[in-house]
Parts: sequence; C-alpha cells; structure tokens
Amino acid sequence: MARVCAICGKGPQFGHNISHSHRVTKRRFNPNLQKMRIQQAGKVRRAYVCTRCLRSGRAQKVF
Repeated sequence: MARVCAICGKGPQFGHNISHSHRVTKRRFNPNLQKMRIQQAGKVRRAYVCTRCLRSGRAQKVF
C-alpha cells in the first residue's frame, strides 16, 4: 500500500533513529491514514485519508 493521503497527498517522511551510543540508522515516519468512505467530486468512494484532513474538514465522511 502506498502510504499517501487521497486528499492532500501527504506521504512518509524520513529521519534517523539515534541510539544511546549515537549510532544513526534510517527510519520512516508514516502519516496517520484511515481508510474510510468519503465524498469526492460528487462520488462516494473508499480512500485512505490522513487525520489532519479529517480534522480540518477537507474530507467529508459518508455514512
């Protein structure tokens, strides 16, 4: 699954794990995506939406 929001296009960001001895390894910060039914362009469809889009009202949840 591509971890990308269907509304804003937010995807994973990258950073480092830093241990106590300061060894640095790469890590990935995934966005908080929720699979839900949304209304987009007049149609109802299932999509992965980030929680920021849900909170701000950019995605309308359909029941």
